[in-house]
Amino acid sequence: MKDVMKSPRAQAAVRLALDEDLASADKCISGPWQDVTSLALVDADVQATGEIYAKGAGCTVAGATVAKAVLKAVDPKIKVQILKPDGSRVEPKEPILVFKGKARSILAAERTALNFMQRMCATATLTAKFVEAVKKYGTMILDTRKTTPGLRVFEKYAVLCGGGTNHRMGMYDRVLMKDNHRRLWKGGNPDELDRAVVAARKAFPKIDVEVEVESLRECASAIKARPEWIMLDNMGIKDMKACVKMCKGISKTEASGGITLDRAKEVAATGVTAISLGCLTHSAGSVDLSLEWRAV
Repeated sequence: MKDVMKSPRAQAAVRLALDEDLASADKCISGPWQDVTSLALVDADVQATGEIYAKGAGCTVAGATVAKAVLKAVDPKIKVQILKPDGSRVEPKEPILVFKGKARSILAAERTALNFMQRMCATATLTAKFVEAVKKYGTMILDTRKTTPGLRVFEKYAVLCGGGTNHRMGMYDRVLMKDNHRRLWKGGNPDELDRAVVAARKAFPKIDVEVEVESLRECASAIKARPEWIMLDNMGIKDMKACVKMCKGISKTEASGGITLDRAKEVAATGVTAISLGCLTHSAGSVDLSLEWRAV
């Protein structure tokens, strides 16, 4: 799993987040820091050792490398050790990272580091629950584009940390014909979706094509052109099974639309290749993390 901080988008987002909290991120490297409370109360030469841990049980780690990047951006002299790498499971109060350096620097970085980690850990933890629920069937758990603007690279990385699989990163790396596209395409005839697949392939021959269908009729039409994926949108279990049978050996199938953790196993049992879930990134919430001193 590639470190998310190798992404230029991630690096830019960290700089922006620090600028938001500390007034000027470029000043944070050499000082003075814009954490006025620490400037007023903490001597400049005070050294401290801190750690970040989750307070609750069942946390899957995501964002440890991001927290490290935040600390290092504030003060390159801070020494950071990741004890539990991204993708690990931790028990309550089990240290994820430990770091040592100027207390002022750590305090300046604290909230930004925790803000990234607490949301990323929540997404990873929820993803891991879905992955475990469908493990018996070998079903992939996919994310969606329902992400926080500007933070997609972190949220999709967190899905990977939880054992999930990334769907398309944006509108540029897969053709995905949804209902609104179909209605605008030459009248949207549900019996001619294969023609839409052919048109998409002609325009972008090197990109996978996926078609969203809402009925067996639409599925039968789309698979005539053998798209790489068929998305089964808000289907009942009976129709889903029939579509999976219809697509076998032709197209991969993706179940989508309001699938909860309680329903995931039932949906996976239909034989779908994957289940896509917007909730992984838009409704995961936050894991309760804390930064505490080991010594001052």
